[in-house]
Amino acid sequence: MKYRLPLFIGIILSFILINGCAGKVNDSVTFNNLALGTVLVNFRGETITITPGNSVVVQEIPKGTYNYATSLQLPAGAIGGSFQGDYKGTMIITAGTKILLLYSSTLINGSYILYATISSSVDQGTTTGP
Repeated sequence: MKYRLPLFIGIILSFILINGCAGKVNDSVTFNNLALGTVLVNFRGETITITPGNSVVVQEIPKGTYNYATSLQLPAGAIGGSFQGDYKGTMIITAGTKILLLYSSTLINGSYILYATISSSVDQGTTTGP
């Protein structure tokens, strides 16, 4: 009889601990291509191909710091290409991080420019002291 209360409390605490520690990582990076040409992204040791007008979502990314770099395929009518913006860099993934990398482009007189912007749900900068 005297062991019921500690046993009951132990069961409740075990239930809370099991449910509180989620096994699934809820981090994601979305690559959204609004550009005229196909975009290739080197991320986590893989080449991700994003065709015009489409998005690719990479989910369940472990916590850490990851580099990425963008390449492009020139669309029809383009003579040369260049990049502007966040086409390469570092992503910092922490618990619950959501990152969007958005690609757009212009094509003027055969000159193709791919623009990249990044947005994150967490601060991607480094903190500095006073």
